[in-house]
Amino acid sequence: MNDNSVIRLDHVTMKYNLSKDRVDSIKEYVIKLMKRQLFYDEFIAVKDVSLEISKGEVFGLVGLNGAGKSTLLKLVAGVIKPTTGTVSAKGTIAPLIELGAGFDTELTARENVFMNGAVMGYSVKYMKERFEQIIDFAELWEFVDVPIKNFSSGMHARLGFSVATIVKPEILIVDEILGVGDYKFQQKCNDRIKELMSDGTTVLMVSHSSDIIEEYCDRAAWLEKGELKDVGPAREICERYLSMQ
Repeated sequence: MNDNSVIRLDHVTMKYNLSKDRVDSIKEYVIKLMKRQLFYDEFIAVKDVSLEISKGEVFGLVGLNGAGKSTLLKLVAGVIKPTTGTVSAKGTIAPLIELGAGFDTELTARENVFMNGAVMGYSVKYMKERFEQIIDFAELWEFVDVPIKNFSSGMHARLGFSVATIVKPEILIVDEILGVGDYKFQQKCNDRIKELMSDGTTVLMVSHSSDIIEEYCDRAAWLEKGELKDVGPAREICERYLSMQ
């Protein structure tokens, strides 16, 4: 990785084994495993992808559903490990992939904020200092002590976005979250992401909207069935991608 690069994927492949058989219990799984009666189909989500993204760059991924975009984001975020190849990332990462995925639905919004802060390595004092900012941004004061199992999906995502972006990361990973909530809240999300971008945060993002990729990104990569088809200036890649659909 050169001095200016913060993300590098070197011949990365991600394979999954998809079970052909329905297994209804752990006991049945163990029996089939011992008898060597478990059969799988191999699915390659990402195939031999190499990319390098520079510090402060806003980089987009385009492609159809199943192209491997979200898998690639999870590899960079460290959520999953590649089957082969290496993934390197320099700096703190804020993954806006599945907003609020780590929340406990039985806990209140207040409790989940502090629990997530602890998971991310922040002290109770640190989270107390930022608690009002988090709830203000999410616009959830009326529901701050309500278990989030009673939240709508939009409220859940708003809290997740607010917690994930309260601290300025060195790398921001964005997966189709620019449509969180109503129009007013979407604008707040866009403004916060633009603020992070202007402060030099490196951004890796996925969107099905080529307009968003063209608006936000310096460069983009086009993925098709897990393979890297093309890399270049965002507008050029989006035009090539759309011309082939």
